[in-house]
Amino acid sequence: MELLRLDHFAGCVNETFRAALNDGEIEFVLVEAAPMGAPRNGAGREPFSLLFRNTAPLLFPQQTYRMTHARVGSVDIFLVPVAREREGFLYQAVFN
Repeated sequence: MELLRLDHFAGCVNETFRAALNDGEIEFVLVEAAPMGAPRNGAGREPFSLLFRNTAPLLFPQQTYRMTHARVGSVDIFLVPVAREREGFLYQAVFN
């Protein structure tokens, strides 16, 4: 599998990713794809962060979700809930 990089996601901001759950799918909208500085020595990529919004009224747990997007395909992404907004909850994924 190819190492995921920021450029895989940069063109997908404001687009929907679908995550598989035991009883169906939930939707997350990618609201930010941002670099996180210079890579460490020997790192295969520059670190980056993704921020997703989910508008469900309940908080989903920190865990790895199988996310599907038309251009990116299916990838496993570890999401951590980081904030609550009026529109829903924000979840962050960090790649370093």
